[in-house]
Amino acid sequence: MKNFSKKELLSIPNLMGYFRLLMIPAFAWLYLTASTDMDYYMAALVMGISSLTDMFDGMVARKFNMITEFGKFLDPLADKLSHGAILLCLLSRYPLILLMLVLYVIKEGFMLVMGILKLRQGKKLNGAKWFGKCCTALLYVVLFIFLLFPRLPLGIVNGLIYLCCRHGPYPGPVHTGLPEPVGAAALWAGLPVPAGAAAPAIAHWSPSP
Repeated sequence: MKNFSKKELLSIPNLMGYFRLLMIPAFAWLYLTASTDMDYYMAALVMGISSLTDMFDGMVARKFNMITEFGKFLDPLADKLSHGAILLCLLSRYPLILLMLVLYVIKEGFMLVMGILKLRQGKKLNGAKWFGKCCTALLYVVLFIFLLFPRLPLGIVNGLIYLCCRHGPYPGPVHTGLPEPVGAAALWAGLPVPAGAAAPAIAHWSPSP
């Protein structure tokens, strides 16, 4: 496995990544102990600050040429853990979130394992594909709606959960040559699919009704 230099580990974008990791338990504590709307807003604020940090660390890395292999691993790791924490916390209020959580764990767990394997082999990590970014953006929007509107009617919550699980950023069927859920996870994660696969712009997968 590649040894990372102290300069790389302590670069400004990576320090922002560490900060985002520290914000996760702070958010979870605020949300799970919330008793008023203001408490939920504070939890949302913490996660909002984390999201802004996510945006700025990429800008800093590109502008000042601080893109590192470790940063390519740390940044999506912080994303995965942040999203996972939000889903777990929301599960305490909305049981149907379990559906999103299961699909999310399958996709992100696969990405995490692949990233670790690439680092161990000394290979460079590819940046996120545009359709992977669309998936992340969609998830962020839906989750923040739930955080910002803690009194949202359960029917609307369940409808948004179903919409998010059933429709990704692609309006058509999956044709990847892989088992349907695996192919969908690969597309959502921004991974290459077998030769002859349909263009990602026309792919989505949803659980059978």
